[in-house]
Amino acid sequence: MIGNNIMKIMSIDYGDVRTGIAFCDKLEMLASSYCVIEERYAPKLVDKIIDIVRCEKPEMIVIGLPRNMDGSYGFRADKCRELGNLISHNIDIAVDYEDERLTTVIAHDILSSNNVRGKKRKNVVDAVSAVVILQDYIDKRKK
Repeated sequence: MIGNNIMKIMSIDYGDVRTGIAFCDKLEMLASSYCVIEERYAPKLVDKIIDIVRCEKPEMIVIGLPRNMDGSYGFRADKCRELGNLISHNIDIAVDYEDERLTTVIAHDILSSNNVRGKKRKNVVDAVSAVVILQDYIDKRKK
């Protein structure tokens, strides 16, 4: 990629209770965890996400889109698209989606290999999942 195609991207791993947030650097080399938002009510979650967007100024948002192992979409994918629509209607930023199959499994493996257990794991697994989603996304953009 050359020039204007490289950008700071934010990713979201949307969950019923916790939502993980990650960012990549401007060169799209490395995704890093940012935070976990604990919010069940979608409008409040969107407000918190928009606050982060205004502070961190990403040029794009990528939302993990859950798919079944056969590639089909379920109700959870619809909820993720609804979140993307709510964000798009409240702030002028591009929203894209990335297949998030197995990202939570990968996140748990990463945390296990770093000996993160118990409550601490529960508090960070969604942010690590957001990192996995974003790293997959930026790796695909490079190809």
